[in-house]
Amino acid sequence: MKWRLTSGVLCDKNVPPKLKGKLYRVVVRPTMLYGAECWPVKTLHIQKMKVAEMRMVRWMCWHTRRDKIKNDDIRDMVGVASVEDKMREARLRWFGHVQRRHKCPVRRCERLAMDGFRRGRAEGLPKTTALPTKVEVRSAYTLPSPDHTL
Repeated sequence: MKWRLTSGVLCDKNVPPKLKGKLYRVVVRPTMLYGAECWPVKTLHIQKMKVAEMRMVRWMCWHTRRDKIKNDDIRDMVGVASVEDKMREARLRWFGHVQRRHKCPVRRCERLAMDGFRRGRAEGLPKTTALPTKVEVRSAYTLPSPDHTL
């Protein structure tokens, strides 16, 4: 999508904000989220998508961060939901399609028995570490006594 072609409508002061929001929902957001249901999403990715969305929405409304208007208020003005929620909806929709397949690896995982499975380490066991303990360091580096000469 070419942002400059839609920016004539999205950045026009004579176009009402709700109409800009409809155009954003129909054209811009699907382009941003194309294939997002299959992405291995991390918190950093979600944060970058939120920032990009809010910059576009603020630009459409002729507001900057200096105006100190909350993101939720701007989204309400335009009538746009959070991109994070839309990404979650797309992933869940995709997971539902995958889950309904007949020979699906997800189905095989559902049938696995999870009896006795615990996350993390068992209670009472110490954390395993590759670093030496204080006692091991002290014993390895003992200083010679002052009565020994070199």
